Amino acid sequence: MSSPLAGSADSKLTGIADSKFRMILLAAKRARQIQGGSKPLVHTAARKATRIALEELKAGVLPYDIATGGVDEDMEEDAPEAVEG
Repeated sequence: MSSPLAGSADSKLTGIADSKFRMILLAAKRARQIQGGSKPLVHTAARKATRIALEELKAGVLPYDIATGGVDEDMEEDAPEAVEG
């Protein structure tokens, strides 16, 4: 059995996220949810949480948002002033 991440040229997972790192983070977080009792979003014969999470990513049924990394206005007000040294 070959890994879905083996050989990125033929892997259907490479177009899911903007990088392999983000794809692995998404799959890992979803696998933890499945291990915690969440129901799979796809019908699969797989029993391992990681495999189920990767199949969900491949099927495109796993929604996610990418945080912009910007600072909210509310956070700016609560942020401490910079110390000049």
